[in-house]
Amino acid sequence: MSPTLVIVLALVLAPLLWSVLIAFQDLRLIRVGQAGLTDPLTLDNLERVLLSDALLESLRTTLVYTVGSTAVAVGVGLVAALALRRPFRGRGLVRAAMLLPYIAPVVAVTFVWRTMLNPEFGVVNVWGQRFLGWDDPVAFLSQARGELSLLGLDVPVPTALLTVVVFEGWRYFPFAFLFLLARLQALPADVEEAARVDGATPLQTFRHIVLPQLLPVIAVLVVLRSIWTFNEFDDIFLLTGGAAGTGVASVRVYELLTVQRNVGAAAAQSLVLAAVLVVLVSLYLWLLRRRGEDPL
Repeated sequence: MSPTLVIVLALVLAPLLWSVLIAFQDLRLIRVGQAGLTDPLTLDNLERVLLSDALLESLRTTLVYTVGSTAVAVGVGLVAALALRRPFRGRGLVRAAMLLPYIAPVVAVTFVWRTMLNPEFGVVNVWGQRFLGWDDPVAFLSQARGELSLLGLDVPVPTALLTVVVFEGWRYFPFAFLFLLARLQALPADVEEAARVDGATPLQTFRHIVLPQLLPVIAVLVVLRSIWTFNEFDDIFLLTGGAAGTGVASVRVYELLTVQRNVGAAAAQSLVLAAVLVVLVSLYLWLLRRRGEDPL
C-alpha cells in the first residue's frame, strides 16, 4: 500500500492542507513561493469573504444555476429515456447520438454555442428575426437582463444566466439519460401490461407505476448533478467569462486569484464552497443508505 499512500499524500492531502493553511494567511500571488508554515495566521480572509456582498451574489447565482441546470438535465434525460425505451429501427444510432453533448470536448461545444448565439451572425438570431419576428438580435451571452412580453406584461429575464443553464442542461442530460434508460429497461413489463388491460391511460401508467420506480434513481441523479454543477467552472468561463450576471462562486474564486492576486481570499472562498459541498455529499450518502446500498 505504500506507493498508493505516498501518491495520495503528495497529490491530494498535501495540497488540500496547504490550501486550508493559506486561507488563514495574508498571502498575495507574488509571495506564494515565500509562504511558509510559520507565517502569522489571521481570520481577515474569512471575514472579508463572508461579509462580502459579492459572496452572497455569487452563491445566489450558483444556486439558481445549479437548480436550473440540474432540473433541465434530469428532465430532458427522462423524456429522452422514455422516448427511446421501446425498440424501433435505428434506435441504437439515436442512442449513440444522444451521448454526443456529453462526450464532446467542452472547448468545442462552447465554441459552437458562442457562434450560434452571436448577435451579429449567429444562426439563432438570424432564424429568430426571419421566422419568429424578433425586432432586434438578442445578445444571449452578454446581456444580463432582457424583457419577455407575456400576456401584455414585460417580464424581466436573466438572459445570460438562463442561456448557460440551458447549455449545462443540454450538455449533461445524456448522463441522466443513461441511468434512467438502464432503470427503465429493468422494469417488469407485466405490471404495465396489467394496468393497460385494466384501462389505465399512458399518463396514469407513468404516474402510478413507472415514476415511483424511477424516483430513487432520480433522487441520486439530482444530488450528483447538484454536487458537480455547484463547483462547475469551465463551462461558464468559456461561454461568458462570468460576466452578465453569470458570476458563480467558482468564477469568483478565479477572479480573486488572478485579478485581485489575493491567494488567501481565494482559498478562503474555496473553503466556503467546500463546506457547502460537504453538505451535498452527506445528503448523497444518506440517500444511498436509505436505498440499502453501501456508499463505500
